Amino acid sequence: MPLSPPLPAPPHDLDSPSHVLIVGDFADINGGQAKVALDSARMLADAGVQVTFFAACGPVSRRLEHKRISVICLDQPTILDDPNRLRAMRRGIWNGEAAKRLTAVIDGLDPTDTVIHCHGYAKGLSPAIGPVLANAPMPVLFTMHEYFLACPNGGFYDYRKQEICTRRPLGASCLATNCDARHMLHKGWRVTRQVATWGPGQLPGGLTDVAYISELQREVMTPHLGRKVRLHHVPNPVDAPELPPVDPRQNDIFLFVGRLSQEKGAAQFAEAARRAGVRAMFLGDGEQSETVRRLNPEAEILGWQPPEAVQEALGRARALVFPSLWYEGQPLVPIEALMRGVPVICGTWSAARECVEHGENGLVYRQPTVDALADALTRIDDVPTFDPLPLRQRLGPDAHRRRLLDLYGEMLARRRAA
Repeated sequence: MPLSPPLPAPPHDLDSPSHVLIVGDFADINGGQAKVALDSARMLADAGVQVTFFAACGPVSRRLEHKRISVICLDQPTILDDPNRLRAMRRGIWNGEAAKRLTAVIDGLDPTDTVIHCHGYAKGLSPAIGPVLANAPMPVLFTMHEYFLACPNGGFYDYRKQEICTRRPLGASCLATNCDARHMLHKGWRVTRQVATWGPGQLPGGLTDVAYISELQREVMTPHLGRKVRLHHVPNPVDAPELPPVDPRQNDIFLFVGRLSQEKGAAQFAEAARRAGVRAMFLGDGEQSETVRRLNPEAEILGWQPPEAVQEALGRARALVFPSLWYEGQPLVPIEALMRGVPVICGTWSAARECVEHGENGLVYRQPTVDALADALTRIDDVPTFDPLPLRQRLGPDAHRRRLLDLYGEMLARRRAA
């Protein structure tokens, strides 16, 4: 239900839409994808655009309490949280209710002055919304926050071999390989969902405008998208707090922020830090927490922390270490660190590399091994202090809002001229 009645928007650029329908799995912030969707809703509403926020799963965040935002939340459980596992499996492949409700919402909007912006479907809405988007009478923008449009597990990552996967999705080698973090039966369910995505879901075949958040993501995904798809670079916004730049040369903490899991490289960093003889701090939790403790008994593991505590830790960091072993989309923590003047250490295979200039504001190592990471940790003094302002201006909320409104305007103008 709407949180507040829609109000007339103030005057705005005639090339921009007066209404944007944002579609996503979640109405609350539980990860980077949801955060971007909610933050975008606030940015657009603050710019005078009427926003309808449509989500499968609650609760509804207080971030959406705005006089120009109305919320339609189906209050469905996520696929992982649904106690009825058969229903979760069925709904994860095809959420008919979500498709029906989304269709009804679209039917009530003005197609000449509305843009739909979808931020994902894989954890709640399901591929069932694909035909709704493909047949919508107004322009539709789909932002790829991961790789589910092509890869059954959404990451092009083999959890069993602990390496990036280059197999052709749904090819013979893909189907014969148990790459899932759980078990082969779950891989079978993911394959079924991917068949539904490509087939009746019309994804990505029914999309005409797709936003990518990093150049690495574009390189990986382009072969799997239709030739007629228009690709747009719309990096996620990063709203860094107005805090003074850090002087990292006065600090000794090598900081890890995130989930302590295999693909995030937490255990690899723990061992590399021990070998390099540097102080390691982990903000986060996950299935590898005990492994991290075993590999590096001296490491400080503080669990999940609120944003203020993360910023406080960045203020004491010598470097932010981002040892993720998979592609990533556009990881936000490394950018937040760079915006504070804290250098970043990451691998060349990760999208984090796009903001790191080797030897200028961080270090990029070439092999996903403990030895390579340990060597990088010992060479942090090679990185000078740097000015974080240009990155703040390029990836801040104002730049993101301008990109969105300009792109929405182009899409509307193209549709009107057709």
